[in-house]
Amino acid sequence: MARQVGVKKKSVRENWKIVWRHRWIYLMLVPVVAYYIVFKYVPMYGIVMAFQDYNVFQGVFGSEWVGFEVFDRIFHNSNFWSAVKNTLILNMLTLVVNFPLTIIVSLMLNEIMGMKFKKVAQSILYLPHFVSWVVVAGIATNMFAQRDGTINLMLSAVGIDNIPFLSSNAWWTFTYVLCNVWKEIGWGTIIYLAALTSVDESLYEAAYLDGATKFQRLIYVTLPSIKSVVVTMLILQVSKMMTIGLDAPLLLGNDKVSGVSEVISTYVYRLGIENAKYSDSTAIGLFQSVINIIILVAADRFAKAIGEEGII
Repeated sequence: MARQVGVKKKSVRENWKIVWRHRWIYLMLVPVVAYYIVFKYVPMYGIVMAFQDYNVFQGVFGSEWVGFEVFDRIFHNSNFWSAVKNTLILNMLTLVVNFPLTIIVSLMLNEIMGMKFKKVAQSILYLPHFVSWVVVAGIATNMFAQRDGTINLMLSAVGIDNIPFLSSNAWWTFTYVLCNVWKEIGWGTIIYLAALTSVDESLYEAAYLDGATKFQRLIYVTLPSIKSVVVTMLILQVSKMMTIGLDAPLLLGNDKVSGVSEVISTYVYRLGIENAKYSDSTAIGLFQSVINIIILVAADRFAKAIGEEGII
C-alpha cells in the first residue's frame, strides 16, 4: 500500500514537472479556458428560467417556479412549430446544396497544379466567410431587389420579367441558400484539403500503372481515403439541424416572407428581446439544444451501424 502511495506521489511530481516545463504553453490556454468558463458554463444557471414565471425584478432566485408550464404553453403555440419547420427546411436545403459542393470544390482545388493560382483561388473562396452578414445582406439587397436590383435590371434589359427574389417565399428561400453557399463554401474546404494532403501518393501511382483514368482515381482512391472525414463532417452538420444563426434570416427576411424566414433564432429574439418573455425564450433554447443532442447521437449511431467510426 505504501509502495502504491509512493508511486502515485512520484507520478504526480513528474506530471507537475512536465507542466512546469511547458508552462508558457499552458499559460496560453488560460484565456481560452476563462472564456468558456465565463461565457459558456457560468450562464448555464439561467436555464432554470425555463421552469419559472421569470420576473426580471425578482431574478432567478425570487421568481415563482411553474415546472413545465412554460413548455406546455410553447408547444401549443402554432408560431413555434412554424419556426421549427422553417429552421429544419432551411438547414436541410443548405446542407443538401452546400455539403456536396464543398467536397467538389475541395477536389477541384486539390487538382490545381499551379501553387500561386491555387493560393489566390483559395484566398478568394475564403474571403466571404469573414464578411459580416450585415454586408452580405446589403450586397444581396442591391443584387436581388425587385425594382432596382442588379440582376432584375439585367433581366429587364433582355425582356424578362422581374423576379421577386426577396418578396416571394420560394425565391427568398433560393436566395437565402445561395447567399449561405457563397459565404461558407470556401471556408468549408479547409478540412477536406487538409485531409487530401494525407492521401498516400503510392495509391495514385498504383492506380495510374493499372490504367485508371484521373476520374477513376478520384472515385476509387481519393474519395475512399477521405470518407471518414466526410462522415464526421456530415454528422456535425446534421447535429445542427435545429440551429440557425440569427443574422442571416433576420437581415434578409421581411414581412412579406415571414412565413419562411421566421426561424427559431428570430422567434426567440422577438420573444426575449422585443416582448421580454424570458422564460419562453429560455425554454425554446433548452428544447433546441436537447433536440440537437438527440440528432447528434442518432446520426452517430447510424454512422456506426453502417461501419463508420462516428464521433462519440
